[in-house]
Amino acid sequence: MATYSMLDTLRDGRRVETRALQPDDQAGFAHAISRASSQSLYRRFFVFKRYVSEAEIASFVNVDFVNHVALIAVMNEGGRPVIVGGARYVVSKPSQAEVAFAVVDAYQGQGIGTILMRHLGAIARQAGINELVADVLPENIPMLRVFERSGFSPTTKRGLGIVQVTLKLL
Repeated sequence: MATYSMLDTLRDGRRVETRALQPDDQAGFAHAISRASSQSLYRRFFVFKRYVSEAEIASFVNVDFVNHVALIAVMNEGGRPVIVGGARYVVSKPSQAEVAFAVVDAYQGQGIGTILMRHLGAIARQAGINELVADVLPENIPMLRVFERSGFSPTTKRGLGIVQVTLKLL
């Protein structure tokens, strides 16, 4: 899976490549994080942060594609490829993984989260994962919609300030 790469077309006709995140994507990954608003970072990390350390970025890009799978969405911007979103899962117990997503603000609402969900779900299913679980802030309606429309039969459980979404992949 470390060589995974697929091309999709967004609703507006632009092309997006969904591919495996690689260690040499560290600078592009850091740049994508720097373009995200504090609200988007809060929705992803559940804490207000404006800065992500180099050690955190290194841990995000060094994945084994067995227990930790990460994909990025790459688009052409000004004649060069840039990371505009990402999704990952981390196996939490046999046949279950925790999933998380982020899309750079300027690219939100264009179907990138849905594309990432489709690819990540297919990879997880192929790897024998039966369930993806995500903790989502209740106000993160766009992410909840991505899960609702994923085709993976989501169930939700509301807790204190969190919605836990479970997607059955079978």
